[in-house]
Amino acid sequence: MGHLDYEIADQVATVTIRREDALNALNAAVLVELETVLDTVEADGARALIVTGAGRAFVAGADIGEMATFAPAEAEAFSRRGNRVFRKLEMLGVPSIAAVNGFAIGGGCELALACDIRLGSERAVFGQPEVGLGVTAGFGGTQRLARLVGPAFARELLFTGRSIKAPRALEIGLVNAVHPPDELLDAARAMARSIAEQAPIAIRATKSALLRGQSVDLDAALEIEVEEFAACFGSADQREAMAAFLEKRSHSPFRGE
Repeated sequence: MGHLDYEIADQVATVTIRREDALNALNAAVLVELETVLDTVEADGARALIVTGAGRAFVAGADIGEMATFAPAEAEAFSRRGNRVFRKLEMLGVPSIAAVNGFAIGGGCELALACDIRLGSERAVFGQPEVGLGVTAGFGGTQRLARLVGPAFARELLFTGRSIKAPRALEIGLVNAVHPPDELLDAARAMARSIAEQAPIAIRATKSALLRGQSVDLDAALEIEVEEFAACFGSADQREAMAAFLEKRSHSPFRGE
């Protein structure tokens, strides 16, 4: 594709945003390509997805050159498109890992937030600088950031527009781990492969319970968990996994399907 590399190996899909001359900034064309890829990930048999960037940036924001002359209606359409694509990423039936190799600013930070897990390079930089450009975050930053790191840290980042480096991102829970730059993709692939070894139906149900439970109170969320737990029983995955456990088989019964 024009701005994306897409590959699958060992049941792990990898999407690399490759628009290095613009630090992988998100414009309408990149969003269209990303949405197209996301529509194929599960059908292609992937059990985990890695999202990363080429060169020294993960994604250094949305394309300001494209946005600068937007009228309000155009800005609304652009924001809706970005939100639709990022929500599709968030709602995938397989887990996603952001391998944040460099700048994850504005829309890039929001892209990482839409993934289930974030791993950062020691060179990674995160920020939501939109207020310095006279606008708000437009691809979910005002909502997902607070849900992930808490309202106090989210307000600090969103109100000041200040960027933070990988160690601070780890301290506040914005990333799960920080790795040397040349080890980042290997770490992401190792995590993705460990996810691929688990029962697909259980992964899908677990992700569904997590997402559905975020927007309801605890009692309702526990009911969602009961529902997802019960639905797993009677599946081929559940029968095979429990049989493998009882028979003390050491290898995963789910690899290579």
